[in-house]
Amino acid sequence: MRPFSTALAIGLATVQIATSALAADITGAGATFPFPVYSKWAEAYRKEANVGLNYQSIGSGGGIKQIQARTVDFGATDAPLKGETLEKDGLVQFPTVMGGVVPVVNVPGVKTGEVKLTGEVLAEIYAGKIKKWSDPKIAKLNESVKLPDAVITPVYRSDASGTTNIFTTYLSDVSADWKKEFGASTTVSWPAGQGGKGNEGVTAVVKQVPNAIGYVEYAYAKQNNLPVVLLQNKAGKFPLPGDEAFQAAAANADWKAAPGFGISLTNQPGDKAWPITAATFILIPKSPSDAARATEVLKFFNWAYKSGGKLASDLDYVPLPETVVGLVREEWKKVAGKDGKPVLGL
Repeated sequence: MRPFSTALAIGLATVQIATSALAADITGAGATFPFPVYSKWAEAYRKEANVGLNYQSIGSGGGIKQIQARTVDFGATDAPLKGETLEKDGLVQFPTVMGGVVPVVNVPGVKTGEVKLTGEVLAEIYAGKIKKWSDPKIAKLNESVKLPDAVITPVYRSDASGTTNIFTTYLSDVSADWKKEFGASTTVSWPAGQGGKGNEGVTAVVKQVPNAIGYVEYAYAKQNNLPVVLLQNKAGKFPLPGDEAFQAAAANADWKAAPGFGISLTNQPGDKAWPITAATFILIPKSPSDAARATEVLKFFNWAYKSGGKLASDLDYVPLPETVVGLVREEWKKVAGKDGKPVLGL
């Protein structure tokens, strides 16, 4: 069961979106990572355009399945699909915003920024090799912090999750042992700990279980006042997560390097770069059965690019650079009706 504050915040967002679903023009499902910002965008867009959005925050795996089955107008995933999968399933993929995944803890007396970990140590915690907060490897990094001689409960996603894909991609980047034993995926055979469904579920479990550590999108940590652990980045620094750190990680990204913009932003160079930064993505049919609904989907995200930047920033997501937005709009030309013409003229 979610803590009251979390349940209330999520419940209100769901009601606000679903209320307009009686006359909704568009439906989507998938990633929980961007749910807070999609909720805010939907609320503002409904007031401005009188068009509703019914978005189901069910995890990236569920979103991919639903768009493959064409049961929603768009799917949402934090684990971008490969070019061959996009081609096979007849999908166009594009990013919407960037954000960060952060380790959060429930350790008595510990506040945000007080505990530091390296990627290697974090990997050993999730591999079940480091079992207590008093472990010498943790103590060496936190000599000025009093940590308990208590068993660590790693909290992970129980559903197929793009957030998990981002997190395990990072662990694979920094730990050869993790890469060999577990690898990077939307689902992992976790050797220890407790699962929670969605970013919401992991947030709730961490809040309820003393001495737990979990990984969630930064907005969930901030909104629920969960203490954030600092991670050592590629430059050897321990930056605070937030807009500046996420932007620093994406500063040198080559968005053209992969089909559907499916690049990785984890473990990027730079003193200020947060090491678990990522974009989140939308999937839409290349040849939609209902061109009018596909048009409404692209209109919504076009509005978000133009007018949703502040709402995104207020929730500590990072809007895409204008150069990337321009590339995305070019990609939208592939979404065409039966007449072969793009469903959205820009």
